[in-house]
Amino acid sequence: DKTRCTTLKTRIIAQNQQIARVDKEIKDPLSADLRKRLLDFFTEKIQEIDGVILSDYNKGVLDFELTQTMIALANQHRKLILCDPKGKDYSKYSHASLITPNRAELEHALHLKLDSHANLSKALQILKETYQIAMPLVTLSEQGIAFLEKGELVNCPTIAKEVYDVTGAGDTVIASLTLSLLESKSLKEACEFANAAAAVVVGKMGSALTSLEEIALILNQTHPKILPLEKLLETLEPNQQKIVFTNGCFDLLHKGHASYLQKAKALGDILIVGLNSDASIKRLKGDKRPIVSEKDRAFLLASLSCVDYVVVFEEDTPIKLIQALKPDILVKGADYLNKEVIGSEFAKETHLMEFGEGYSTSAIIEKIKRTCSD
Repeated sequence: DKTRCTTLKTRIIAQNQQIARVDKEIKDPLSADLRKRLLDFFTEKIQEIDGVILSDYNKGVLDFELTQTMIALANQHRKLILCDPKGKDYSKYSHASLITPNRAELEHALHLKLDSHANLSKALQILKETYQIAMPLVTLSEQGIAFLEKGELVNCPTIAKEVYDVTGAGDTVIASLTLSLLESKSLKEACEFANAAAAVVVGKMGSALTSLEEIALILNQTHPKILPLEKLLETLEPNQQKIVFTNGCFDLLHKGHASYLQKAKALGDILIVGLNSDASIKRLKGDKRPIVSEKDRAFLLASLSCVDYVVVFEEDTPIKLIQALKPDILVKGADYLNKEVIGSEFAKETHLMEFGEGYSTSAIIEKIKRTCSD
């Protein structure tokens, strides 16, 4: 609409601190024509979408009538609809799937000090019973997110992270909640995901974005470089980069491992490491191995700058990995000289490389044993 500019926020930053913000905006009520066009567009698109977010910035667009009409349409079509509320009158958001007020906003709307578990529970119960909010919730800044589950107050704590800029944290939370709930996650799981997403965003300057990989890393689920074979095959660009593959147990990662991997990476563009699972190592080396779990071994390998991807395999050999990846170069230790290198028929080239004299996991284990027995 040429008569109504999009809100433009200009933040003035000095020494990585926001000192002022200048907003260019129009806060007048919507014209009848613009209201009709917005509603017609929403009605036309409602069946094509999975969920709706109404972010109310109190700028004159989401008035009571329009907000309630959109919520009713979303419910009619069984679509998830989440609202980030503003103002005192929460009847405006009645029958929404979920709303995300912060502590100050909810205190202001309900005239209730949220200084105890009892009052938090009471406030959320009011949202559920008076305003028919399906999933009542309140964000509590550094204290995380609180919500009701079967009538009981549940707190999902925030994730400790150095805060550089809180710009966009609220938008990140409601977007992350929507994504998680659309994936049929529980409200607790959705809140954990949203807290992790917000932790990424507040660690960046400005109105920042986050990725699923960054969120997964915050949640300590996995490192973004650790992928199952199917996902890795989707990620790689065919014939675009020279792929180097090597494999091993990498139990008690040491300098010899790091040096070997750095040399392997120098042979091509992408270094993929196939990692024996815990079960695979036990079959190969006995019940006392591995010393370090596959989750931790994979994380350590993925943390090396020379390693691009790590794939854990359950079999005794990486033959299936090599056959699927068809690497340009297959790298093995020099001790394989005059021996069969498993999977070499699926690689364009096989390269044998010195591992690093004087370094071995077995030697480290024996040294620890001697030290402990002295």
